[in-house]
Amino acid sequence: MTIDCQGKQFNEIEGIVFDKDGTLADSEQFLRELGQKRARLLDAKIPGVGDPLLMAFGIEQDDLNPVGLMAVGSRYENEIAAAAYVAETGRGWLESIAIAQAAFTEADAHFTSDAKTSPLFSGCLEQLQRLSEVGLKLAILSADTQASVEAFIDRHELSPYFQFAQGVTPEGLQKPDPRLYLRTCEQLQIEPRKTLMVGDAPGDIQMAKQAGCGGAIGICWENAAASDLKEADCTIGQLDELKIS
Repeated sequence: MTIDCQGKQFNEIEGIVFDKDGTLADSEQFLRELGQKRARLLDAKIPGVGDPLLMAFGIEQDDLNPVGLMAVGSRYENEIAAAAYVAETGRGWLESIAIAQAAFTEADAHFTSDAKTSPLFSGCLEQLQRLSEVGLKLAILSADTQASVEAFIDRHELSPYFQFAQGVTPEGLQKPDPRLYLRTCEQLQIEPRKTLMVGDAPGDIQMAKQAGCGGAIGICWENAAASDLKEADCTIGQLDELKIS
């Protein structure tokens, strides 16, 4: 199957792998509020760490850096960053990790399941339906936890469209490790060269290209000229810019 995108053609495509947050899910507000809550809780326990931690998360006032730690990093990576700021106060590493983990767990409890429901970007559901109907195999490959990925699929009733969904692996593989992409292709039973990656972060593009994908497409909703996605084969501002021919 041929996919047309921004004047480029990707031939013999049998499957598409999607990132979740920032690609399918409009999660900016939730991630920003979650990061702010984590920082406030840690600052209450360890005064002075809140502001620098927000900067490390990529949060400045009401802005979330789309390539910052909170936006593209896994929960584990965010915990390690938080623990590092705690450790700078002279606490031992194991104690610092425990303090960070406790704050993250408390922050999670603050948000109800409804608050965690990042809405689908406009037009996503219809495009996923179209792609599935023509026989393409679809997968999600996310830096989020496996449980959160599965909950996202359940909330938005996406299971009819996705053949595979992968969050953080039990052995702790993280993006941009190409083994994650290769594993996803194996689960789809498709050669990497016959797949496309669609993601909003440089790590998505790097991972897929190192795995030998057929094409890596950057997506930045309402800003297709995003400079941080310059390594992508093409960049789109709406998912429906993927055309089937």
